[in-house]
Amino acid sequence: MPGQQPSGQSLQPQALEFDCIVVGAGSAGAVMAARLSEDADRRVLLLEAGPSYAPDAYPDAVRLQHMIGGDATHDWGYGAEPSWGDVRLPVPRGKVLGGSSAINAGVAMRAPAGDFARWTAAGLEHWTAADVLPFFQKSERTVHGDDAVHGREGPWPIHYLQEDEVSDMQRAFIASAVQAGFARVQDFNGAQPFGVGAYPMNNRMGQRLNTGMTYLSQAVRERPNLSIRAQQLVDRVEVDQGRAVAVLLGDGQRIAARDIVLCAGAYGTPAILLRSGIGPAADLRALGVEVLADLPVGQRLQEHPFFYTTWAARPEKAGLPLPPVGAILWAQSSQAAPGVGDLHVSAVHYGDPASSPTGAIFTLALALTRPRSTGSVTLRSRDPAVAPRIALNLLADTHDRRLMVEGIELIRRIARQGPLAEIITEELTPGALSLRYEALEAALPRSLDIYHHPTSTAPMGAANDPHAVTDHQGRVRGIEGLRVADASSFPDVPCVATNPTVIMLAERISQWMRDG
Repeated sequence: MPGQQPSGQSLQPQALEFDCIVVGAGSAGAVMAARLSEDADRRVLLLEAGPSYAPDAYPDAVRLQHMIGGDATHDWGYGAEPSWGDVRLPVPRGKVLGGSSAINAGVAMRAPAGDFARWTAAGLEHWTAADVLPFFQKSERTVHGDDAVHGREGPWPIHYLQEDEVSDMQRAFIASAVQAGFARVQDFNGAQPFGVGAYPMNNRMGQRLNTGMTYLSQAVRERPNLSIRAQQLVDRVEVDQGRAVAVLLGDGQRIAARDIVLCAGAYGTPAILLRSGIGPAADLRALGVEVLADLPVGQRLQEHPFFYTTWAARPEKAGLPLPPVGAILWAQSSQAAPGVGDLHVSAVHYGDPASSPTGAIFTLALALTRPRSTGSVTLRSRDPAVAPRIALNLLADTHDRRLMVEGIELIRRIARQGPLAEIITEELTPGALSLRYEALEAALPRSLDIYHHPTSTAPMGAANDPHAVTDHQGRVRGIEGLRVADASSFPDVPCVATNPTVIMLAERISQWMRDG
């Protein structure tokens, strides 16, 4: 039954219906199921809590590129605890075959070499930039860029927007950023990713191509050794004598398998681990959960803080507000480590035109992609139907607030020159009167959001890493037959949108599993 205490008692042996169960069919889980089921002798079950649709029959909310964030039918309904400045934020996560890749903006930018260098320096083996490149390529299908770094035949299509495909405002933003001294980038997934340009996207003709459509194509779904069960809420993993042996669903069903892979995301995966008795011992005992492995699950949550600077525009110069997401500046702050771009400025058509005195509005959205602040994911209850407690802790570290203010000043510098200045009539947020550091810091809560890139709640790490929950292959420490392969696995948050790197991680871990 939901909330039942995990048991370490021996179970009666029984025939296994599946060789592997993959929990969660999002960006990672769809990849894992598709790749593992390429071995015809491996019986794979993919469990998804949300609905399933045929690849060509997704409803608008999880298909159309301009509808970002999904809707109530396809969302977990999570909300975060108050962060700095008493900011309370929803934290939408996709609840559908395809997961959050079905509700995101479709950005297809890989984590750069500097992120993997940092992980390697911390002791994580086999995750260098050279190690992961073949798996980025394996996922990708694009005609863009150099064969040495791009994939041509993968299941995940990526299109690089051209200048005639972005809006007048976005073209002006690119030109003004170049005038401000930033490099013009033709390939954000190439050797020199930092600078300004049009986005690489996994969208086509206005449609978001999520992993439920691409990795789980109709042909893949028809494999006799792959079973997909939707509307299945997972409670916990059952462990017998130190080995994961089954998945227990919220309705009490028990499904046994030789291997179990958690791909339920940065919020779902730690919640399942904690209900299973895998997590900080004191927290588990407080909930009456038997401790099977005392590990720091849920203790290193990271998320990119996001701030909307909004601008009133001249309607005759702003042009059509399409595409909603089209151009980005990937920059390095004054505190950035080598090879790490820790500031994003996205030129996007967000905002209510009625709030602009001219009737035209756009946003230059700032993200700090290497924050120091960390949060947590903990259980409110042992009941799987109760959402976990999510404490983002955004901007708690003074360092993060200082770099956000630095980013706002950078945006203002770009907005004052070139063709972008000719479009703008006035700064609406934070407002032209906010000049001093103190005023800009105080303005942050007024327009603060998240970039929707939660990570690191069950991180990989070296054997002596006190923060690590898994080893470099995603194997949960102290529990045989159980792996984690999703954004919760990242040792820390990468300096870019996470979706392509999550897909790469699932490609890499699935290959290790296939190699035995």
